[in-house]
Amino acid sequence: MAKNETVRIRPVILQGDKDALAAISDYKTPAYKPANEAYTLVKLQAAEAAMLAAQATEVQKQNEADAARDAATAAEWAFHNLILEGKNQVKAQYGENSDQYAGLGLTKKTERKSPGTRAKKKVV
Repeated sequence: MAKNETVRIRPVILQGDKDALAAISDYKTPAYKPANEAYTLVKLQAAEAAMLAAQATEVQKQNEADAARDAATAAEWAFHNLILEGKNQVKAQYGENSDQYAGLGLTKKTERKSPGTRAKKKVV
């Protein structure tokens, strides 16, 4: 049994398991009859079918999650772009020195710092 059954199994190992199942179920294997009934060919094949179904479900759910993320991203950008244009409309209607403009979290034009003069570098 595995040490940590919470991590994914590497694909190469799973392929080896599938190959082993194919060898067990091959007609050349003479009458596979395990001592423990938990490991019969029918149960091994059922476990493989359950694994494949779970993997298919995972892919489908991942695709759904990707589509939902893409839709949310598109909605966020649509909202953001509308807000930016809304801010431009407030600026056009009320001006850059208005309280409404400042209420959007923007700095009034008269409250901006003017750029200072820079000291010239000395050439030595």
